[in-house]
Amino acid sequence: MSGQWSNQALDYLTNYVNNSTKLRFVFTMSSLRSSLSSLIPPCRAGGFRYAPYLITVATLLLTGVPPALAAADAAPGAALATAPVTSGGHVERTGFDGVVEAVRQTEVAAQVQGAVMALPVKAGDKVRAGQVLVRLDARAAEQTAAASAAQVEATQAARDAAAREYERQQQLFAKHYISQAALDRAEAQYKAKQAETAARLASASAARAQSGFYAIHAPYDAIVADVNAVLGDMAMPGRPLLTVYDPTALRVRVMVPESAVSAAITPQQIEIRLAGGNTLSPTPLPPAGEGDKMAAAMSTTLRPVALQWLPATDPNTHTRELRLMLPVDLANARPGQFARVELPMSESASDNASQRLYVPAAAIVRRAELTAVYVVGQDGKPLLRQVRLGPAAGDRVEVLAGLNANERVALDPQAAARVR
Repeated sequence: MSGQWSNQALDYLTNYVNNSTKLRFVFTMSSLRSSLSSLIPPCRAGGFRYAPYLITVATLLLTGVPPALAAADAAPGAALATAPVTSGGHVERTGFDGVVEAVRQTEVAAQVQGAVMALPVKAGDKVRAGQVLVRLDARAAEQTAAASAAQVEATQAARDAAAREYERQQQLFAKHYISQAALDRAEAQYKAKQAETAARLASASAARAQSGFYAIHAPYDAIVADVNAVLGDMAMPGRPLLTVYDPTALRVRVMVPESAVSAAITPQQIEIRLAGGNTLSPTPLPPAGEGDKMAAAMSTTLRPVALQWLPATDPNTHTRELRLMLPVDLANARPGQFARVELPMSESASDNASQRLYVPAAAIVRRAELTAVYVVGQDGKPLLRQVRLGPAAGDRVEVLAGLNANERVALDPQAAARVR
C-alpha cells in the first residue's frame, strides 16, 4: 500500500515539475531543474530513501513562491520607466583652480621686544575683539611707567608753588613794592613749570601706552589660524606671533587667463565647488565612480554672492585675478581650501551645444570601474551599455560616447537588471 502511495506521489511530482510555471521560475537554472528531475526516478526504485528531499520539494510546491520572487517573476511583463536621450541647451564651462581666503586675515605681531610670558589661546580657538592673545614680560615697562607718574607729581607740585609765587608778586606789584622786572621773572617761572608739567604728563602717558603693548589683543572677532610662538620665546617687533582670520567674510581667489575674462559674467553664472562640502543647502552632483576621487570629494556646488575683477593683469602669466565672495553661512569653508571655479564660455555655446547628449543622473549605473546605462530597445528589453560621461548639468549628465540621440534609457537600473 505504501509503495502504491509513493508511486502516485512521484507521478504527481513528476507532472508538477514538468508543467508548473512556478517551479520553473524557482529553478531558473537548467542544472537545478535537471537535478530535481533526476531525483524522482531513484525515488521510485529506492523507496523512501529520498523521502527528505521529496518532503522539501512538496513543501515548496504547497506553500507557493515567495512574494519577492513572485514580484520578480512579474517584472518582465511590467513597463519600465524610461527617459529619452536629450541633446543641446547647455553652455560650455571651463574650470579654473582657486583657493579660499579670508577677506580679513591678520598676522598678529608685537610692537615691543619681550619674552612671551602667557599664551592663553591655541590654533582653532574662537576669540572676541579685545581678548588677550599673548602677554609679554612687562615688568621693566611697568617700572618706567611708575617713574614717569612720580615725575608728573613732582612737576605738578613745582607748578603749584610757582603759581602761588606769581600771585604774590602780582599783589606786591600792585602796591608798587616790586619792579616790573621782578613780576616778569615770576610769570616766566610759572609758565615754565606749566610747560614742564605738560611734558611730564605726555611722557607718563607714553610710558603707560608702552606698557600696554606687552599685552596683545585680538583686533576683531576671529578664529586663531596658527600660533608661531611658545612660552619663553623672545618676541621682536614685526615678527608674527599668531594668525587670526574673520570666518564670516570669505572669498575665492582665482587667476583667469585674459582669453576667458568677460565683464558680462554675473555671479549667477559662476559655479564654485569646494572640497569636502558644506552646509549651505547645496546642489548635489551625481556620485562619481571610485576612479574619480576628486569629483567625489568635491560634491557641492555653490554660487558667489558677488564678484570683483582686479584691474591689473599679471605680465608674467597674462592672467587677471577674480575674487568671488562666498555666502556667510558656510560652516566648513576655511582659508587655504581648494576650490574649483567654473566660468561660462559664451563663445562656445552655439554649434557644439546642440550636439551634446544628456541623460538623467538617476539612469547611470556605476559598478567599480564600469559606468553604464540600461538602453531600452523597441522590444522593451533593457541592455546594459557602457558610456563615457562628461560634466553634470543640474540633474542631467553629459554623455560623451556610447549613446545616440532619441534612444531611451531606464530610469531605475535595479528594476531593469531584473528583466529577462
